[in-house]
Parts: sequence; structure tokens; C-alpha cells
Amino acid sequence: MLLLSALLVAVRAVHQIERNTQTFADRQTLAKAAIDGIEKQQTDLNARWLELARKKDLVRREEILDQLAESRQQMSNALESAYAQTELLRESIYQAGHGLLRWTVWLFALCVGLSLVSATWAVRTSAGLFRRLEQQAGELTSLQYQFLETQEDVARRFSHELHDELGQALTAVKANLSALRGGVVEPDRLEDCSRLIDQAIQDVREMSQLLRPTILDDFGLDAALRSLAESFSQRTGIEVNYQSDIGDRRLRDQTETHLFRIAQEGLTNVARHAEATSVTINLLSQGDELMLTIRDNGRGFEKSNRHPAPGLGLAGMETRARGCGGRLAVDTVGGKGVKIEVTCPIA
Repeated sequence: MLLLSALLVAVRAVHQIERNTQTFADRQTLAKAAIDGIEKQQTDLNARWLELARKKDLVRREEILDQLAESRQQMSNALESAYAQTELLRESIYQAGHGLLRWTVWLFALCVGLSLVSATWAVRTSAGLFRRLEQQAGELTSLQYQFLETQEDVARRFSHELHDELGQALTAVKANLSALRGGVVEPDRLEDCSRLIDQAIQDVREMSQLLRPTILDDFGLDAALRSLAESFSQRTGIEVNYQSDIGDRRLRDQTETHLFRIAQEGLTNVARHAEATSVTINLLSQGDELMLTIRDNGRGFEKSNRHPAPGLGLAGMETRARGCGGRLAVDTVGGKGVKIEVTCPIA
């Protein structure tokens, strides 16, 4: 728009200069005609002077002198008028040229200033975007390594569980069945076999819940979070207060999975790091959005020293929040607990 304005001003000034130049040319033509007339009158006067000199007529002389004075006055007025008009036209052209120069300088300076401001803003914005991309790339790399470590930890844990718990239980059952092979019924061994089988079933269920809670697929997020809160409280002794207003309402599988894993990771962090005595979990709907809030009364941490916890940690929770189209906010002050808030669309 500024360049267009400069172009319009320049075109207008050029047209004005052209009009002034044409007027100046016309005035010059008129001045030339006036000068030609003056020269003609001067020739006539010279002829009369010669005639006067020859005849020496006093009456005729006075008349010729009066005519000469009148002609000189006319010539003087014509020349002064021509000079005045020429000066006015010159001044007009000078003012138009300087006006165009001032407008051009101001518009150029404004364009340069806006260009510098735009360039500065673009550079700063690009630098900020590159920093964010670099930060996200670093977080992604960290998450990849942590995910691999988590996979190894899960594999190691299940290997130990299968070998130490389920393997030992099945070995004991096999030993009891071998002892009963002779046909002698021993109630103690039968009772031990039944107890070992129940324990093995319980271990299999716990491992299955760790991999993928079936209650989440069968009954939805509300029931899965309620069961998670109860099992966490029984396992750690930390009081968990759970509230929800969605009831049996089902969400997208991806949303339910991400929110459940966020709550699971949040409770894991509380058990490992918070040194808390109570946790509050709220799952509330607000119009078209769903808000999951996890708050504890533990020791908290300083935001300046914020680092992902073992496993996926806070960075993984942020990734899961973005995965369901939402956002995650962490509010914490040293010694006053941690509040994790996830907001995502319901639809």
C-alpha cells in the first residue's frame, strides 16, 4: 500500500510538472511574441526618429517623443509581466519538485522502517520456531530412548514375574500332582495346589492389567480410573479421592487410552517421588471438553528444575495429551504438591 501510494504521488507530481511545463512553454511563447512586438515597435520608432531628424518639425517631435515614451512604458510593462510569470512558473515547478522529493523520502523511510520491523519480527519468529523445533526434537529423542528403556524394563519385569511367581507356582503344582500319582489322596497337597493355582491366576490378572486393563475396554474410562484409584490406594496406602460426572459415557478408544495412561503415570510419579499422603482425581466434562485433574499434597518440585520422571514421565504425558487433541498444564510449587491438568475435546 505504501509503494502504491508513492506511485500515485509520483504520477500526480509528474502530471503537475507536465502541466506547469506546458504553461511555462505557453508563457514563453507569449513572451517571445511580446518581445517580437517590442522589436517591431523599436524599428518603427527608429524610423520615426530618422524622419524627425530630417524634418526638424517641433510639433511632430513632441508627438513622436510622447509616442516613444508610451512605447517604452508598454515594452517595460510587457517585459516585467513576462519575467513575473516566468518566476511564478519557476517557483511552482521548484515547489512541486521539492514536494515530490519530500514525499518520496518519507515514503522510502517508512517503507524501510516497516521492512526492518517485518524482517526483525520474521527473524525472531523463525528463531523461536527453530528453538521450539529443536526442543521438541530433543524431547522426541529422549522419549525414544526412554520408550526403549521402558520396553526393556517391562520385558525384564514380566520375565521375572513369569519365572519367579508363575513358574514357581506351576513347578509346585507339578510336584504336588506327582506326589498324588500313587493314588493316595492328600488333602493338604490338594489344598496347596488350589492355593497355588489361585495365586497364579491372580498374578496373570495383574500382569494383564499392567499390559492393558480389560475394564477400560469393557466398561470405559470412568470405571477404569475408579479401579485404578482403588488398586493404587490398596497397594501404596495413599488415600485417593476420585470424582467423575461422565458415568457410563464412552469416549474414543484413543482418548480413553491416553487419559488412562496419563492418570497411571501421574499416580506412579506420586508413589515414586511425591511423598504424598493423599491424591485427588477429578474427571469432569465442561461443555465440549473433558478435564482430567490429578492433585497431590506431596513435596512438589521447582519448575526450573523440571525433568521428565523415569519412564515416559511428564514429557510422555504431554505427548499423550497432544495425541488426544488436548493440552497438559502442570502447576507446582516446592512443598505444596503438584497439580496436573489435562483438557481435551470430547468429540
